[in-house]
Amino acid sequence: MNFTRRNLLLLAAAIGIAGGPAYAEGTLNVGAYPTNPPFEYKNESGTFEGFEVDIINEAAKRIGMTTDIADLGFQALFAATTSKRIDVAISSITITPERLKSQSFTQPYYDSDMGIAAKADSPIKAEADLKGKIVGVLSGSTGEAWVKAHQEADGFSDVKGYDTQQNLLLDLSSGRVDAAVSDIPGLEYSFTRMKDLAVKERIKTGEQYGLMMTKDHPLLGKLNDALTAMKTDGTLAAIHKKWFGSDAPADSSTVKEMPMPKA
Repeated sequence: MNFTRRNLLLLAAAIGIAGGPAYAEGTLNVGAYPTNPPFEYKNESGTFEGFEVDIINEAAKRIGMTTDIADLGFQALFAATTSKRIDVAISSITITPERLKSQSFTQPYYDSDMGIAAKADSPIKAEADLKGKIVGVLSGSTGEAWVKAHQEADGFSDVKGYDTQQNLLLDLSSGRVDAAVSDIPGLEYSFTRMKDLAVKERIKTGEQYGLMMTKDHPLLGKLNDALTAMKTDGTLAAIHKKWFGSDAPADSSTVKEMPMPKA
């Protein structure tokens, strides 16, 4: 076969794509929900920062990539990974069997429970007090799934979905909803400033957060290995200390290597 210069260039490009190194030297496209502190949020200059931002930036660096983080609504993250608009989604996304049908996840790096929140002086103290009440949730979240699963048995009068945690909590503070169900870390962080609100009851869920990726993404294994290395050398524990002000529990997924979730 007579190879021209163009043939050789095309062959070299094909080998590079097949072998992966050329891809691994590029940009990792990341989607993030912008008002989810301390996990991710935009600072005054419009730059993303937070616990998960530090994680994805460090993991990307370890596989020879840089990140480009796009501002997306929480629900939009799932469509963005499915359509391959982004490679990775961060935003305290819980690994669930249902999500694993259409998405891939790295091993978890954070353990979390949900909580029922209300005004600090509200008579609502526990799940049993929600009968006849309006409950707010972040649309598309596991909090929404929990509330809808319990609505009939617990007798909630209505469930209101919100596009942002901030809008949910503002409506809770103003009395437009009686209670909110969401992840405890985000609630507690918000309540350091919104003193009129409080977590009234913890809902033990066993929830864990991981990096969500396009199904069977070619970089899934590499990013998972990077998380393992970050746990082993203490980097992930240090990131936790930086953003939460406390040491991660010794038996938590922030410290221990965990298996990659399977559908």
